[in-house]
Amino acid sequence: MKLGMVGLGRMGGNMTERLLNDGHEVVAFDPDSTAVASLADKGASSATSPADVVSQLEAPRTVWVMVPAGDITESTVNELVELLDEGDTLIDGGNSNYKESQRRAEHAALSGVDFLDSGTSGGVWGLANGYCLTVGGNRSAYDRNRPIFKTLAPDDSDGNLYVGPSGSGHYVKMIHNGIEYGMMQAYAEGFELLAAKEDFNLDLGAIAENWTRGSVIRSWLLDLTVDELEKDPRLDELSSYVEDSGEGRWTVDASVELAVPAPVITAALQMRFRSRQGDPLGGKMLAAMRNGFGGHAVKKASD
Repeated sequence: MKLGMVGLGRMGGNMTERLLNDGHEVVAFDPDSTAVASLADKGASSATSPADVVSQLEAPRTVWVMVPAGDITESTVNELVELLDEGDTLIDGGNSNYKESQRRAEHAALSGVDFLDSGTSGGVWGLANGYCLTVGGNRSAYDRNRPIFKTLAPDDSDGNLYVGPSGSGHYVKMIHNGIEYGMMQAYAEGFELLAAKEDFNLDLGAIAENWTRGSVIRSWLLDLTVDELEKDPRLDELSSYVEDSGEGRWTVDASVELAVPAPVITAALQMRFRSRQGDPLGGKMLAAMRNGFGGHAVKKASD
């Protein structure tokens, strides 16, 4: 099956390579010409623009967009909707807000273009291990493009799932990432508690590796933690500054909109905000209040 790939960042490039390895023909474009050239060396057809991608495909066309969420997704999708014809399929595999995906599907439908939103999980390991996909949109468009989804999925399972109407694929991925926030925070707190018991001098790497074998809390996240602790047993080379991709925020927004409590995910998101504050005002306020009502000693900034 021949398709176009627009966006050859780390994940988009790896997805393209996995498709090529399985015999798919791919027309690839990215503003970074070196990324295009690298995939051309592996068998992809080069394109110089989204329009060039579309011109090299035969109807019914399929174009997969793999760009960061935000303005770049909006402009890329709008451009491709204008270029594609009725019966073509446009897939957004990035981490777009599901509400934006619903709107884009409605816009694409005005031109007879099927818009599929694909939640995509797998990160840098996807090339070797495959990607977990959750796809929303027109079911017939999903079925028509299932060879693509099957190739991108892990070899030992389908690893892809049609979940429902437009927006549902990205909604499911949003919740997936919210759960990920909570799991990561729980591991982080647990290992910090292990390290804090200094008189035991616990080997964090050995404990993490032990927990990957038969423990109820074993997971791929824990496997990755083992790898990181092998390289840096106390993570001394890292800062505790942690970014968030936006999907944790959207998950918390959804919990408020739906009146469904999500305290663990919410707290995990708030901890990421706190990680970026070197000397937060909130902490100073707590110290000031304790001093004010109880005369408790405070630590001055100059101490």
